[in-house]
Amino acid sequence: MANFKGHALPGSFFILFGLWWSVKYSLKYHRRRLNKNGRGNHRINYLEVTEGVVKIISAVIGMLAEQFVPDGPHLQLYGGDPITWVKLMNWQHTTMYLFFGISGVVDVFTYSSAKVPRGLDRLMLSVALFVEGFLFYFHVMHRPLLDQHIHSLLLTAIFGGSAGVLLEVFLQDNIILELFSCSLAFLQGTWFFQIGFVLYPPWGGPGWDVTDHDNVMFITMCFCWHYALVILIVAGIYTLVYCATQKRWANNGEPEIKLGMRKQQCEKGCRAALLSGSDEE
Repeated sequence: MANFKGHALPGSFFILFGLWWSVKYSLKYHRRRLNKNGRGNHRINYLEVTEGVVKIISAVIGMLAEQFVPDGPHLQLYGGDPITWVKLMNWQHTTMYLFFGISGVVDVFTYSSAKVPRGLDRLMLSVALFVEGFLFYFHVMHRPLLDQHIHSLLLTAIFGGSAGVLLEVFLQDNIILELFSCSLAFLQGTWFFQIGFVLYPPWGGPGWDVTDHDNVMFITMCFCWHYALVILIVAGIYTLVYCATQKRWANNGEPEIKLGMRKQQCEKGCRAALLSGSDEE
Protein backbone atom coordinates (compact mmCIF):
# COMPACT_ATOMS: atom_id res chain seq x y z
CA MET A 1 0.00 0.00 0.00
CA ALA A 2 1.46 3.31 -1.08
CA ASN A 3 0.54 5.17 2.10
CA PHE A 4 1.67 5.53 5.70
CA LYS A 5 -0.38 2.56 6.94
CA GLY A 6 1.18 0.37 4.27
CA HIS A 7 4.61 1.06 5.78
CA ALA A 8 3.50 1.07 9.42
CA LEU A 9 2.10 -2.48 9.19
CA PRO A 10 5.34 -4.26 8.16
CA GLY A 11 7.28 -1.85 10.36
CA SER A 12 5.28 -2.95 13.40
CA PHE A 13 5.82 -6.61 12.56
CA PHE A 14 9.58 -6.21 12.23
CA ILE A 15 9.90 -4.15 15.42
CA LEU A 16 7.94 -6.74 17.41
CA PHE A 17 9.91 -9.65 15.98
CA GLY A 18 13.20 -7.77 16.48
CA LEU A 19 12.35 -7.20 20.15
CA TRP A 20 11.21 -10.78 20.63
CA TRP A 21 14.27 -12.27 18.92
CA SER A 22 16.55 -10.09 21.07
CA VAL A 23 14.91 -11.49 24.22
CA LYS A 24 14.76 -15.07 22.92
CA TYR A 25 18.36 -15.37 21.74
CA SER A 26 19.73 -13.65 24.83
CA LEU A 27 17.70 -16.01 27.02
CA LYS A 28 18.79 -19.10 25.08
CA TYR A 29 22.45 -18.08 25.28
CA HIS A 30 22.41 -17.49 29.03
CA ARG A 31 20.44 -20.69 29.64
CA ARG A 32 23.06 -22.66 27.70
CA ARG A 33 25.83 -20.95 29.64
CA LEU A 34 24.33 -21.60 33.08
CA ASN A 35 22.36 -24.78 32.46
CA LYS A 36 24.94 -27.31 31.32
CA ASN A 37 22.63 -30.32 31.57
CA GLY A 38 20.33 -28.99 28.83
CA ARG A 39 17.11 -29.20 30.83
CA GLY A 40 14.21 -27.10 29.61
CA ASN A 41 14.89 -27.51 25.87
CA HIS A 42 11.29 -28.62 25.32
CA ARG A 43 10.16 -25.18 26.51
CA ILE A 44 12.40 -23.51 23.95
CA ASN A 45 10.99 -25.75 21.21
CA TYR A 46 7.47 -24.80 22.30
CA LEU A 47 8.39 -21.11 22.02
CA GLU A 48 9.84 -21.69 18.54
CA VAL A 49 6.63 -23.40 17.39
CA THR A 50 4.55 -20.57 18.86
CA GLU A 51 6.75 -18.05 17.06
CA GLY A 52 6.16 -19.89 13.79
CA VAL A 53 2.40 -19.75 14.30
CA VAL A 54 2.56 -16.02 15.07
CA LYS A 55 4.66 -15.52 11.94
CA ILE A 56 2.05 -17.33 9.84
CA ILE A 57 -0.78 -15.25 11.31
CA SER A 58 1.15 -12.01 10.74
CA ALA A 59 1.84 -12.96 7.12
CA VAL A 60 -1.82 -13.79 6.50
CA ILE A 61 -2.87 -10.45 8.01
CA GLY A 62 -0.38 -8.67 5.75
CA MET A 63 -1.55 -10.48 2.61
CA LEU A 64 -5.22 -9.81 3.35
CA ALA A 65 -4.48 -6.15 4.05
CA GLU A 66 -2.63 -5.76 0.75
CA GLN A 67 -5.36 -7.48 -1.26
CA PHE A 68 -8.58 -6.25 0.31
CA VAL A 69 -8.01 -2.59 1.18
CA PRO A 70 -10.57 -0.40 -0.61
CA ASP A 71 -8.16 0.39 -3.46
CA GLY A 72 -6.53 -3.06 -3.48
CA PRO A 73 -6.52 -5.63 -6.31
CA HIS A 74 -8.94 -8.02 -4.53
CA LEU A 75 -7.05 -11.06 -5.90
CA GLN A 76 -7.29 -9.74 -9.47
CA LEU A 77 -3.90 -9.77 -11.17
CA TYR A 78 -4.86 -8.93 -14.74
CA GLY A 79 -8.04 -7.29 -15.99
CA GLY A 80 -9.96 -4.04 -16.08
CA ASP A 81 -10.90 -1.86 -19.00
CA PRO A 82 -8.57 -1.53 -20.79
CA ILE A 83 -7.08 -4.88 -19.74
CA THR A 84 -3.84 -4.35 -17.83
CA TRP A 85 -1.93 -5.44 -14.74
CA VAL A 86 -3.83 -4.66 -11.53
CA LYS A 87 -2.04 -3.04 -8.57
CA LEU A 88 1.30 -4.79 -9.02
CA MET A 89 2.76 -2.94 -6.01
CA ASN A 90 0.19 -4.64 -3.76
CA TRP A 91 0.93 -7.97 -5.41
CA GLN A 92 4.64 -7.55 -4.72
CA HIS A 93 3.94 -6.81 -1.06
CA THR A 94 1.66 -9.86 -0.92
CA THR A 95 4.47 -12.01 -2.32
CA MET A 96 6.82 -10.75 0.39
CA TYR A 97 4.33 -11.67 3.11
CA LEU A 98 3.81 -15.07 1.45
CA PHE A 99 7.45 -16.04 1.88
CA PHE A 100 7.47 -14.99 5.53
CA GLY A 101 4.37 -17.15 5.98
CA ILE A 102 6.24 -20.09 4.42
CA SER A 103 9.08 -19.37 6.84
CA GLY A 104 6.60 -19.66 9.71
CA VAL A 105 5.36 -23.03 8.43
CA VAL A 106 8.95 -24.30 8.28
CA ASP A 107 9.50 -23.07 11.86
CA VAL A 108 6.55 -25.13 13.07
CA PHE A 109 7.72 -28.31 11.33
CA THR A 110 11.36 -27.84 12.33
CA TYR A 111 10.65 -27.66 16.07
CA SER A 112 7.72 -30.05 16.22
CA SER A 113 9.26 -32.93 14.26
CA ALA A 114 12.61 -34.62 14.71
CA LYS A 115 12.62 -35.57 11.01
CA VAL A 116 13.17 -31.99 9.84
CA PRO A 117 16.87 -30.98 9.98
CA ARG A 118 17.77 -28.10 12.28
CA GLY A 119 18.85 -25.04 10.39
CA LEU A 120 16.14 -25.36 7.76
CA ASP A 121 14.12 -22.70 9.58
CA ARG A 122 17.04 -20.26 9.37
CA LEU A 123 17.55 -21.07 5.68
CA MET A 124 13.90 -20.35 4.89
CA LEU A 125 13.97 -17.07 6.82
CA SER A 126 17.08 -16.08 4.87
CA VAL A 127 15.27 -16.88 1.61
CA ALA A 128 12.24 -14.83 2.74
CA LEU A 129 14.47 -11.84 3.47
CA PHE A 130 16.26 -12.23 0.15
CA VAL A 131 12.94 -12.32 -1.74
CA GLU A 132 11.85 -9.19 0.13
CA GLY A 133 15.03 -7.37 -0.90
CA PHE A 134 14.92 -8.74 -4.45
CA LEU A 135 11.38 -7.43 -4.97
CA PHE A 136 12.13 -4.10 -3.30
CA TYR A 137 15.14 -3.58 -5.56
CA PHE A 138 12.89 -3.50 -8.63
CA HIS A 139 10.06 -1.94 -6.64
CA VAL A 140 11.43 1.60 -6.71
CA MET A 141 13.09 1.82 -10.13
CA HIS A 142 12.42 5.07 -12.04
CA ARG A 143 11.21 6.81 -8.89
CA PRO A 144 12.45 10.21 -7.65
CA LEU A 145 15.89 10.48 -6.07
CA LEU A 146 14.88 10.55 -2.39
CA ASP A 147 12.34 7.77 -2.84
CA GLN A 148 14.96 5.50 -4.43
CA HIS A 149 17.60 6.37 -1.85
CA ILE A 150 15.47 5.82 1.24
CA HIS A 151 14.43 2.41 -0.08
CA SER A 152 18.02 1.53 -1.00
CA LEU A 153 18.96 2.11 2.64
CA LEU A 154 16.23 -0.35 3.59
CA LEU A 155 17.86 -2.85 1.21
CA THR A 156 21.05 -2.59 3.27
CA ALA A 157 19.21 -3.89 6.32
CA ILE A 158 17.31 -6.53 4.33
CA PHE A 159 20.25 -8.10 2.50
CA GLY A 160 22.47 -7.78 5.56
CA GLY A 161 19.86 -9.63 7.59
CA SER A 162 19.51 -12.29 4.91
CA ALA A 163 23.27 -12.89 4.88
CA GLY A 164 23.44 -12.99 8.69
CA VAL A 165 20.60 -15.50 8.99
CA LEU A 166 22.17 -17.64 6.24
CA LEU A 167 25.39 -17.84 8.25
CA GLU A 168 23.32 -19.06 11.22
CA VAL A 169 22.50 -22.19 9.20
CA PHE A 170 26.16 -23.24 9.43
CA LEU A 171 27.11 -21.49 12.69
CA GLN A 172 24.18 -22.40 14.92
CA ASP A 173 23.78 -20.97 18.44
CA ASN A 174 26.25 -18.17 17.71
CA ILE A 175 25.04 -15.29 19.88
CA ILE A 176 26.96 -12.65 17.91
CA LEU A 177 25.31 -13.60 14.62
CA GLU A 178 21.92 -13.96 16.29
CA LEU A 179 22.00 -10.50 17.85
CA PHE A 180 23.30 -9.03 14.59
CA SER A 181 20.32 -10.49 12.73
CA CYS A 182 17.99 -9.23 15.47
CA SER A 183 19.35 -5.71 15.17
CA LEU A 184 18.86 -5.63 11.39
CA ALA A 185 15.28 -6.92 11.71
CA PHE A 186 14.64 -4.22 14.30
CA LEU A 187 16.26 -1.65 11.99
CA GLN A 188 13.94 -2.70 9.17
CA GLY A 189 10.97 -1.99 11.39
CA THR A 190 12.05 1.48 12.44
CA TRP A 191 13.08 2.36 8.89
CA PHE A 192 9.70 1.34 7.47
CA PHE A 193 8.16 3.91 9.79
CA GLN A 194 10.76 6.49 8.69
CA ILE A 195 9.87 5.88 5.02
CA GLY A 196 6.21 6.37 5.86
CA PHE A 197 6.88 9.65 7.68
CA VAL A 198 9.05 10.98 4.84
CA LEU A 199 6.96 10.00 1.81
CA TYR A 200 3.46 9.84 3.31
CA PRO A 201 3.22 12.11 6.40
CA PRO A 202 0.41 10.74 8.62
CA TRP A 203 -0.67 14.26 9.60
CA GLY A 204 -1.30 15.19 5.98
CA GLY A 205 0.34 17.91 4.00
CA PRO A 206 3.13 17.56 1.45
CA GLY A 207 5.94 15.06 1.86
CA TRP A 208 9.60 15.91 1.72
CA ASP A 209 11.14 17.40 -1.41
CA VAL A 210 12.22 14.22 -3.19
CA THR A 211 14.63 16.08 -5.49
CA ASP A 212 16.60 17.93 -2.78
CA HIS A 213 20.09 16.44 -2.34
CA ASP A 214 20.31 17.80 1.22
CA ASN A 215 17.37 15.59 2.13
CA VAL A 216 19.30 12.62 0.75
CA MET A 217 22.31 13.50 2.89
CA PHE A 218 20.20 13.93 6.01
CA ILE A 219 18.25 10.70 5.52
CA THR A 220 21.52 8.78 5.15
CA MET A 221 22.72 10.18 8.45
CA CYS A 222 19.31 9.46 9.96
CA PHE A 223 19.66 5.79 8.95
CA CYS A 224 22.88 5.60 10.97
CA TRP A 225 21.11 7.17 13.96
CA HIS A 226 18.38 4.56 13.69
CA TYR A 227 20.94 1.76 13.82
CA ALA A 228 22.75 3.35 16.76
CA LEU A 229 19.46 3.45 18.68
CA VAL A 230 18.70 -0.15 17.72
CA ILE A 231 22.14 -1.29 18.96
CA LEU A 232 21.53 0.42 22.31
CA ILE A 233 18.11 -1.22 22.66
CA VAL A 234 19.41 -4.71 21.78
CA ALA A 235 22.35 -4.27 24.16
CA GLY A 236 19.95 -3.13 26.89
CA ILE A 237 17.73 -6.19 26.36
CA TYR A 238 20.78 -8.50 26.47
CA THR A 239 21.90 -6.88 29.74
CA LEU A 240 18.46 -7.14 31.34
CA VAL A 241 18.14 -10.80 30.36
CA TYR A 242 21.63 -11.47 31.71
CA CYS A 243 20.80 -9.89 35.07
CA ALA A 244 17.47 -11.73 35.28
CA THR A 245 18.97 -15.15 34.48
CA GLN A 246 21.90 -14.60 36.86
CA LYS A 247 19.54 -13.67 39.68
CA ARG A 248 17.24 -16.62 39.05
CA TRP A 249 20.15 -19.04 38.76
CA ALA A 250 21.65 -17.73 42.01
CA ASN A 251 18.34 -18.07 43.84
CA ASN A 252 17.80 -21.60 42.53
CA GLY A 253 21.41 -22.61 42.99
CA GLU A 254 21.91 -21.58 46.63
CA PRO A 255 19.48 -24.12 48.11
CA GLU A 256 21.10 -26.86 46.04
CA ILE A 257 24.53 -25.84 47.32
CA LYS A 258 23.32 -25.76 50.93
CA LEU A 259 21.64 -29.14 50.51
CA GLY A 260 24.85 -30.58 49.09
CA MET A 261 26.88 -29.20 52.02
CA ARG A 262 24.42 -30.67 54.53
CA LYS A 263 24.59 -34.03 52.75
CA GLN A 264 28.38 -34.01 52.91
CA GLN A 265 28.29 -33.09 56.62
CA CYS A 266 25.82 -35.91 57.29
CA GLU A 267 28.00 -38.41 55.47
CA LYS A 268 31.06 -37.31 57.47
CA GLY A 269 29.08 -37.62 60.73
CA CYS A 270 27.88 -41.11 59.83
CA ARG A 271 31.39 -42.21 58.96
CA ALA A 272 32.72 -40.84 62.25
CA ALA A 273 30.00 -42.66 64.19
CA LEU A 274 30.77 -45.92 62.44
CA LEU A 275 34.48 -45.57 63.10
CA SER A 276 33.92 -44.80 66.79
CA GLY A 277 31.58 -47.81 67.05
CA SER A 278 34.16 -50.11 65.50
CA ASP A 279 36.85 -48.83 67.90
CA GLU A 280 34.68 -49.64 70.94
CA GLU A 281 34.15 -53.18 69.71
